[in-house]
Amino acid sequence: MFELKSYQQGALDTLTSFFQRCRMDGDIDTAFQQTLQDNNFVETPYRAYSFDDTPYVCIRIPTGGGKTVLGAYAVSTAATHYLSQDFPIVLWLVPTTTIQQQTVSALKSNPDYTDHLNRAFANQVSVYDIADVNQIRAQDIGNKTIIVVSTIANLRVAKTSDRKVYQYHEDFEPHFAKLSRQHPFYDKLETVSEDDVSENGLTVNDIGKIKYSFANLLALYNPLVIVDEAHNARTSLTFDTLKRVHPAAIIEFTATPNTSTTNGSNILYHVSAAQLKAEEMIKLPIILTEHINGWEEAVRDAVLTRDRLALKAQQDIDYIRPIVLLQAENKNGKVTVEILKKCLIEDHNITEDKIAVATGTQRELDGIDLFDPNCPIEYIITIEALKEGWDCSFAYVFCSVKQVSSSKDAEQLLGRVLRMPYAKRRVIEDLNRAYAHLATTSLAQAAKELTDKLISMGFEELEVATFLRQQDANQGDLFGQVDKDDVINSKPKLTPPSLMVEVQDTIDTTELSEEERSSIKISEVGGRQVVTVTGKVSEPLKKAITKVAVENKKEIETSFDRHNLSVHAALSPAENGVKFAPLPRLCVMVQGELELVEKEVFLDVSGWNLLDYPAKLDYQPTEETTSFLVDVEGKKVKYNLAHESQTLNLNLANTEVTQDELIGWLDHECRQSDVTQREMTSFLTKVINQLLQIPALTLTTLIRNKYPLARSIQELVSAYRQQAMTKGYQQTLFSSDADVLTTYDFSYEFKADNYPTRPPYYSGSYAFDKHYYPQIEDMKSSGEEFDCAQTIDLLPQVKHWVRNLVRRGEASFSLPLAHTNFYPDFIVELQDGRILVVEYKGKPYETNDDSAEKRMVGELWASHSQGQCLFLMAVKKDDKGQDVRQQILNVIGSGI
Repeated sequence: MFELKSYQQGALDTLTSFFQRCRMDGDIDTAFQQTLQDNNFVETPYRAYSFDDTPYVCIRIPTGGGKTVLGAYAVSTAATHYLSQDFPIVLWLVPTTTIQQQTVSALKSNPDYTDHLNRAFANQVSVYDIADVNQIRAQDIGNKTIIVVSTIANLRVAKTSDRKVYQYHEDFEPHFAKLSRQHPFYDKLETVSEDDVSENGLTVNDIGKIKYSFANLLALYNPLVIVDEAHNARTSLTFDTLKRVHPAAIIEFTATPNTSTTNGSNILYHVSAAQLKAEEMIKLPIILTEHINGWEEAVRDAVLTRDRLALKAQQDIDYIRPIVLLQAENKNGKVTVEILKKCLIEDHNITEDKIAVATGTQRELDGIDLFDPNCPIEYIITIEALKEGWDCSFAYVFCSVKQVSSSKDAEQLLGRVLRMPYAKRRVIEDLNRAYAHLATTSLAQAAKELTDKLISMGFEELEVATFLRQQDANQGDLFGQVDKDDVINSKPKLTPPSLMVEVQDTIDTTELSEEERSSIKISEVGGRQVVTVTGKVSEPLKKAITKVAVENKKEIETSFDRHNLSVHAALSPAENGVKFAPLPRLCVMVQGELELVEKEVFLDVSGWNLLDYPAKLDYQPTEETTSFLVDVEGKKVKYNLAHESQTLNLNLANTEVTQDELIGWLDHECRQSDVTQREMTSFLTKVINQLLQIPALTLTTLIRNKYPLARSIQELVSAYRQQAMTKGYQQTLFSSDADVLTTYDFSYEFKADNYPTRPPYYSGSYAFDKHYYPQIEDMKSSGEEFDCAQTIDLLPQVKHWVRNLVRRGEASFSLPLAHTNFYPDFIVELQDGRILVVEYKGKPYETNDDSAEKRMVGELWASHSQGQCLFLMAVKKDDKGQDVRQQILNVIGSGI
């Protein structure tokens, strides 16, 4: 059964929280800011773009992260937590017809999507291509979830008569049969104009009447709008187009959202490439080899790379057939599809059945299952993106014989080689990487262009510096020489990061130090003078090279910055195979069994049973419908919001839904993993019976307000669970008979290849030498927390340290609190092997209840570790006036 990755679940949880706040408070701006704060994202202003009452947010997720899956799950999330609809109408917008076809097919037949949608909407789901919307029946609206997939271009026009979705169609007449002028959106719907009369059997008598169009149908029912590749949809024309359909909410998905101040997206959640790597979704790092001696060399090494990977794949537990994706030049270029194919066959003895050509005119992949073990294809030649919708995670090698920057499709092609086979990390290390062989005529230009492409695919610059490894084409064996016994865990022996700069004159080295002089090498390549810098480029060296560089100052500075990031990343302990000492976990003996301390233990110890708590709900329904008062003044019909005294009380009407059916629905909505169905059903029955004893409430009232009722019950159950956990927490850890241990029987380990950071990253001028990983998340370049980190980094007693991630699953170290987990700021391995955990607290938080609870559990964890673990709640100045450095020394001792 398909399971969401943790970053996907995190995105949906964030969306849920945002929508719940929007519903509860009606303030989208505040809901947006509070949700950003919850995730430690940088606060940015919310921009409504005149969608004042319509939430309009963006989920940023890099290529290969599963945007379509998230979109499918977002439909049910919005329906439940914001729309309060059993069966919503969804308009799903994509950038191209190819993606439109892929999306329709996936939503109709891919179990990863269909299983969830059918579960969420009781198997009542219909998916339509925009061309087939005339098949939507009037009786299906409100009784089925309807998803219509369209390109943005189908709707985005200045003149609506130019698109079919805005045109009159008699098939839509039943949808408007009962529409009256009193409908609140009536005056906003498009009417029949003179331009429409000449077609569709309309006459001049129809001018001014509501047009029976799909666009008007959408406007009547306030669709949920999903926008894929949303960076293509940020123009004023797009905004005007979306306003025409009166969306209830808009959710964007893209790798590269627009971030401008004029039309940027409201980024609610950001997934990083590092998170995709940690979740085993993509192959990283990318091993890049530049070839300046001709395209034949690039093809040769691509073939050799594939052959080597094929041998290693034979040792993998799953079937993998590595594939090379070759990008040729168009028919006017030098290295065409034909030339590339001839090279493979004649120069490298590749049989023709192993080669497929996928271009606009040659579609040799149609009907081919590349995952079939009997499929012989090992090489695919294309020019642009594989427009046929080709997608195969067996693609490992990207080889381009054209300048990468000259083709916008290069990033899609590169994205094809990033997907991990079976979305699972491979046992053999080399099969966890992607490989790029690029022919270039400009020294180091390919690396810059590839960096730009990765950034446009959703990578951050620091991630590119970490995950893009350059390989010297003349170095020899790409995979390094390793013993046969070590083949599984081998890593390629790559050259240290170096930067090649073309210069037009001799560098003045008189002001450089001996170390700076030794880091550069001057040579001539292809008749051009080149300076190769190994290691970090210092400020004096930057100035000296910039004066004589061929590139302009801005470009060369960008190259220096990126190179220094790569150097810093390469020097980190994690990148050099250094192990971080394991951390013992806090455990407890329960009935003679050693248990890791988690919330389930607290609930077990407290004897958590929902039926032990009062089934009494203090509930007042909040009407979610709007009534209008219609009257005639003179010869005009007018309407306005109706006062409660002027409307029929529908809560007194009879209903065909029974009490048992309502309880069954509530059971589905309120289901909890730690509450049995018997307990929940019994509890719900008691709650409903109690509510129906209140004279003002009827069964019809509860049914008409079932969504807010479900939310209220969920909040009540959550409150009772919190009470049980608080009781169990105290009894488990701090009672007189608590049997607590800090033991390596349950240990935590910071793994070198699992640190799923996400922006904002530290970008200050101070270079942290001892941070275990290349990146540091959520660290400002100044302030008290930075000072604490710098103090740790400078202490000789420190071997290395980690800026601990918050709520990042197995990549985060945590200690238990009564209702959540505590993620200390800094985890430090000392030179003597001990572990120091430091939580820094600023002045406003030093003595609050949260800090006191964290201090207690931290000291409890340390006190039971037999001296192996230390804990410090650090402050700027303690009661004795001691600074952070002295506080740390007090805990660890001043010796090494």
